[in-house]
Amino acid sequence: MTAARAAVAGVLLLLGLIVLSGTVYQVAETEQVVITEFGQPVGQAVTTPGLHVKKPFVQKANYFDKRFLEWDGDPNQVPTRDKRFIYVDCFARWRITDPLLFFQRLRDETGAQSRLDDILDGETRNTVAKHDLIEAVRSTNRPFAAGDDVSEGDRPQEAVKIQYGRAALDAEVLKAAAARTTDLGIEILDFRFKRISYVEQVQQEVYARMISERKRIAEQYRSEGAGESARINGEKDRELKAITSEAYRKSQEIRGKADGEAADIYAQAYNRDPEFYRFLKTMETFRETMDENTLLVLTTEGEFLRYLKSSR
Repeated sequence: MTAARAAVAGVLLLLGLIVLSGTVYQVAETEQVVITEFGQPVGQAVTTPGLHVKKPFVQKANYFDKRFLEWDGDPNQVPTRDKRFIYVDCFARWRITDPLLFFQRLRDETGAQSRLDDILDGETRNTVAKHDLIEAVRSTNRPFAAGDDVSEGDRPQEAVKIQYGRAALDAEVLKAAAARTTDLGIEILDFRFKRISYVEQVQQEVYARMISERKRIAEQYRSEGAGESARINGEKDRELKAITSEAYRKSQEIRGKADGEAADIYAQAYNRDPEFYRFLKTMETFRETMDENTLLVLTTEGEFLRYLKSSR
């Protein structure tokens, strides 16, 4: 009998715990709760942290986050006012401000994300389509930074000044989207363009233009290098000719001086002993005009035999 009573007590205790767990629920600092009965909300949202009571079995606690939540959009192809097709990637921060209204209109975060996709993507497309591409790219009118290899004619001019800028476009999307979420129980806190890039076709055109510009600059460098090379070679040839001419002049002066001195020596030698000088010149003539294979046919009266005959 005692065992049966213990079993009954245990069952009653278990049932009591089940009922208690279905009656009491806890709300954390980062949470807010909407109580529903048979799928319909009952009363106001519970936002106070701590333990709270509800009807067991028939009522359900639906938890929602109090913290800032993230929306990350998918990149979309969007045309600008100046007919440039770009991919726009953006993100936003939002939070649940009215849990009861949020539950009634969107049910959960998945529904909210889907609704935000429609709102933020649409407003992003509308805003970008109303402005030129430069407005979505730049935030200020600071001067463009250009490399030293960019010529003056290719540097950006003052005509590309922006009127609004990227930050103003962020604020415009945020304002338009926030006005469409007031009846959803949520608040969009911030919106930013994360990335803006050209579509594939426009990218190829931009790359082709960049390649053409690089080639033009390379050709300019080659042209300047060829001109500098021609100038250096011209100076080298001019200096070489000047050096060669000066050396030739000096050599001719030295040779002329040497010939003059030789002539003076010959003249002095001739004046001292004319007969010996004639003999010496005759012998030099023999050496220059004859070799071991030379055959001469001479008469006995020829000048070539004059010293041979006298030596006999």
